[in-house]
Amino acid sequence: MAPAEAIASITNLVNLYAVAVDTQRWDLFDQVFTPDVAADFGGPAAWQGLAPLKQAFAAIHAPFRATMHVTTNHHVAASGERATCLSYVHGRFFRDVVEGGDMFESGGWYDDELVLTAAGWRISRRACRTAWWGGNPLVLQTSPEVNVDPALHSLRAEAAGGRLGHLRALPGPA
Repeated sequence: MAPAEAIASITNLVNLYAVAVDTQRWDLFDQVFTPDVAADFGGPAAWQGLAPLKQAFAAIHAPFRATMHVTTNHHVAASGERATCLSYVHGRFFRDVVEGGDMFESGGWYDDELVLTAAGWRISRRACRTAWWGGNPLVLQTSPEVNVDPALHSLRAEAAGGRLGHLRALPGPA
């Protein structure tokens, strides 16, 4: 079992990501990710390195008049200077578009690998997948990297396929 201090720090870190995105304070990503982070948000939305991630997220999120990310159900497994965290995310995105309404929302999960640095825990790898979505998909499409993925990813199917790094980090059968 992960120590309580690691669980609290990692949960706070995952929540700081949501604060950074919703306030568009991309400098906060320096406190969330490692410089060499690998971030995979599905399809063509994948980045290697903190600088490209910050640049892409600034461009992708600039057109939204508001976003709101809620992360819950954090489950942390930590051992020494390495950890994993599986958390759920519900995101809402608001943007004026020509037709179909001004909101898009989705629910899914983050599968994070973390390392303990001199400055604290940082996410070194993030996989984000969507389990459901609703609203107007045109709201979300602010750049070519961002599309509504018609393939929904249930945790059950991802676990059965061995695609959840967090489950592989837990003791016992994954």
